[in-house]
Amino acid sequence: MEHHDLLSGLVRLHVLHHSAEHEVYGQWMIDELAEHGYRLSPGTLYPMLHSMEKKGYLVSRKVREGKVQRKLYRITEKGVQGLDLARKHLQELIKETGNKEEHKEVGS
Repeated sequence: MEHHDLLSGLVRLHVLHHSAEHEVYGQWMIDELAEHGYRLSPGTLYPMLHSMEKKGYLVSRKVREGKVQRKLYRITEKGVQGLDLARKHLQELIKETGNKEEHKEVGS
């Protein structure tokens, strides 16, 4: 993903948003993110989910559906607080950058 370092925070916010609505699992999240233009591999997303869980933003549980075992993630109270804070900062950024005329190329 081009500009990965800039967009990875937005991916995490997507994860928090959806996990606040309902439990999510990795492949569902990959498909959902693809609808928004993010192309993540399992090798990128799963470590991100594990890291978010380790930091206390998500909690998981394992469920078996037939032969498939899934790890379902949902947001924690810390995740809700982080998402709320991020929304405030995003609104501020959009307000600040949304009223600017189109950004000109560097050097023009």
